[in-house]
Amino acid sequence: MSKRLTCDVVVVGAGMVGAACAWYATRAGLDVVLVDRGPVAGGTTGAGEGNLLVSDKEPGPELDLALLSLRLWARLADEFGPAVEYEAKGGVVVAPTPDGLTALERLASAQRAAGVAAETVAGEELYELEPHLAPGLPGGVLYPQDSQVMPALAAAVLARASGARLLTGHIVTDILRTPDGAVRGVRTDRGDLHAPAVVNATGIWGGDVAALAGVHLPVLPRRGFVLVTEPLPRLIRHKVYAADYVADVASDSAALQTSPVVEGTAAGPVLIGASRERVGFDRTFSLPVVRALAAGATRLFPALSDVRALRTYAGFRPYLPDHLPAIGPDPRVPGLHHACGHEGAGIGLAPATGHLITQALTGGTPELPLTPFRPDRFPAPEEAA
Repeated sequence: MSKRLTCDVVVVGAGMVGAACAWYATRAGLDVVLVDRGPVAGGTTGAGEGNLLVSDKEPGPELDLALLSLRLWARLADEFGPAVEYEAKGGVVVAPTPDGLTALERLASAQRAAGVAAETVAGEELYELEPHLAPGLPGGVLYPQDSQVMPALAAAVLARASGARLLTGHIVTDILRTPDGAVRGVRTDRGDLHAPAVVNATGIWGGDVAALAGVHLPVLPRRGFVLVTEPLPRLIRHKVYAADYVADVASDSAALQTSPVVEGTAAGPVLIGASRERVGFDRTFSLPVVRALAAGATRLFPALSDVRALRTYAGFRPYLPDHLPAIGPDPRVPGLHHACGHEGAGIGLAPATGHLITQALTGGTPELPLTPFRPDRFPAPEEAA
């Protein structure tokens, strides 16, 4: 006999975004069940670097979301900081040429107008921030608000602290609906969970879960590799990346793109990225990609040339065609909410997403307009034909 649970909301997906949705919903007084087909942080979250960034975002809805999220992360850090390895260490974006520095300064100026702290650093100032950078770089921009957490720890800590009932190893096989089409829970391979609201926080599987409710959400996986070094003394003080990383984040190309992203961690290893490519769900190890990551990192930091790489790992970013996540209620299915499609920014954007979802669930006025993130903004294939 299937076991039936009654609650106010079922959150599907126990990654960082799902954990944040559970956290804010329970704090608002809702009874929450958090369900996942695997373990907590078993998907994209567990393969992430834990970046909390404003530096890579142009003015617009995503930057507004990131700024709200950074404020919420600061509050979470007051409560959980050491437990999630929170570091407010700032980021440095490096320009390889004087023309590149001019372009960076233009972006920084626009970001400052939107509320970002961004400071141009040129010449020797750059090497005061990062003494081990390659010589001869003209400068860059310092973003003091950029921060970092250990993503798997953060998801686990938030999920546990939320007090939500956690069900791992439960595969959602259907979205249950009333005769008039409204949500009444989910069906899993281990029983039904009844609730008037369901939150789809399933990352790269967001399109599949949406399809269970009969709606179209074109989430695609975008593969990335991370290279992990042996533990080191603090060699790199900030998150450091080359200016072309911003263009790669915004690109629609399915082809391989790599741009050097280098940062230390509280535990000592240096994390090296970043690669992007759309290859479906292929997890095959790619030596050429890893070599490209290593080459990019050593161009930025020659001192890494003699450092041993201990391992690599791959993950999939949940990509939507306009590079904005789907956040909020789905007008096509009353009671269904989406919180997915954050691409590589899900860790950073999770608190704002959970906060906004909770405001929608409780009938409040969202702190940010949800219109840019509407899940029904993408026409179904038959509508687009």
